[in-house]
Amino acid sequence: MGGSGSGRRWSCQTKKKAEHCASLDVRRLHRDGVLQPGRSFPQNWRQNGQLVATIMVTVAEDRVVLSYQRLIARAEWRSERYPVMLERVSCNYGGRRVWFRCPTPGCERRVAILYLRGTFACRHCHQIAYASQRVQPWERALTQAQAIRERLGGTANMYETFPHRPKGMHRRTYLELRRQYDHANANSWPGWVRRWKVHSCVKA
Repeated sequence: MGGSGSGRRWSCQTKKKAEHCASLDVRRLHRDGVLQPGRSFPQNWRQNGQLVATIMVTVAEDRVVLSYQRLIARAEWRSERYPVMLERVSCNYGGRRVWFRCPTPGCERRVAILYLRGTFACRHCHQIAYASQRVQPWERALTQAQAIRERLGGTANMYETFPHRPKGMHRRTYLELRRQYDHANANSWPGWVRRWKVHSCVKA
């Protein structure tokens, strides 16, 4: 019973990629429907097939309580237990969005993901970089365009028709997302492809 995040690597060091760290993603938990007050569920992480961290998440209306054990030496486990505050925000087009508040004293950033490095905290506190910070600008633009399509209920397939405005979404919000999508889409081609397309048009 690994749940979301099972099997991910458990440790991360400064300047490591966030994608290689054990993490709790509040968006995934919310999407899976497990952030219901009074509910508890486990999370496990393995490294090279060995269980190195196990956690029980207990949900309340305004917080989750993390109770977990992590492997700190070959056969030595350390127990941790502390709350992480939740912030539930109503969306303009219906539904609610949930955020973590980073439990690091003095931080309390509103974040979607917490990373495990001794304790759970945001990537700023743990000085963790995203792999996306190392990708090319056109790759980042493509990811942004695909994310907008999925947010509107479509797929990431750029060859499909742009999604229609979801029921309940304000027209102004939809038009702004379409504007952002068009800008990202225009920049989602590698430079050599854009130059080839311009050159082909000129020759034609």
